[in-house]
Amino acid sequence: MYTQAMSVGPQETAAKVQSVEEAQAQQAFDARIDAGDFIEAKDWMPEHYRKTLVRQISQHAHSEIVGMLPEGNWITRAPTLKRKAILLAKVQDEAGHGLYLYSAAETLGTSRDQMLDALHTGKAKYSSIFNYPTLSWADVGVIGWLVDGAAIMNQVPLCRCSYAPYARAMIRVCREESFHQRQGFESLLTMTQHGTDAQRAMVQDAVDRWWWPSLMMFGPEDKDSPNSEQSIRWGIKRITNDQLRQKFVDACVPQAALLGVTLPDPDLKWNAEREAHDFGRIDWDEFWRVINGDGPCNRERLAARVKAWDEGAWVREAALAYAKKQAMKEQAA
Repeated sequence: MYTQAMSVGPQETAAKVQSVEEAQAQQAFDARIDAGDFIEAKDWMPEHYRKTLVRQISQHAHSEIVGMLPEGNWITRAPTLKRKAILLAKVQDEAGHGLYLYSAAETLGTSRDQMLDALHTGKAKYSSIFNYPTLSWADVGVIGWLVDGAAIMNQVPLCRCSYAPYARAMIRVCREESFHQRQGFESLLTMTQHGTDAQRAMVQDAVDRWWWPSLMMFGPEDKDSPNSEQSIRWGIKRITNDQLRQKFVDACVPQAALLGVTLPDPDLKWNAEREAHDFGRIDWDEFWRVINGDGPCNRERLAARVKAWDEGAWVREAALAYAKKQAMKEQAA
């Protein structure tokens, strides 16, 4: 999961039930959530549940689309034809993920144009991780290993999200992201085990730059995340930010050892009592600065998306004109 659920404000929590029918519908909804049932698009749901899902799913979709940009930058510069084909396929997968997720959000009554307008005007967020530059080919492998690895850790629980269209979309997304993570790790392993000293140094440099932003992908600490409690209550989230982050760190330590790289955290060590790794404090000032639009590539990423939208206007117009023409033919027949 790339985004956090919408905060529950005092007005929503104090809202009055308007009718007996609504009260009964709310009770039935709560009972289904408590029973672990899935909610379908045409089922009754509280308005704030709907808004939370629209925000989370659309921002997840934005992250998939914006996430194509850092890696797409290296398609023409991939070192071999094999690596170019792999990267092309991966970027294409990310576009597909965005389509699945926009479609899931549309089932909640919002249009794709509305969601994209929110992205292009800066009203909607996307994952902070995609506002960092890809400076070397090793960055592409590290994105696969760490960024997609963090995404999988976030997204697998979403396959059990209480909103069924989102859960179904995530099944395929997670399968493909798992492949992306393995592909990234394999690329790095090739460089560290069979590459030159310069290539190994390039991998270490990429790990140094991407490690902490990858930990930030799980969102703020639980104590600073007012969204988590309600999202877990609704079954949208299943595991808290800090729990997911801990699982990610514990998984990455042995993988880093296999690659022969050092994770850039002097405080990282095994805690036998907790049976988990202790790790250093994240720079939350940097996290919020990037989230709020002042990261290394925020303006560049958003400008690229707006440019692509504007230049693709003629395609959308042509498709709409063709659809209108076909509808007129069917009516006349």
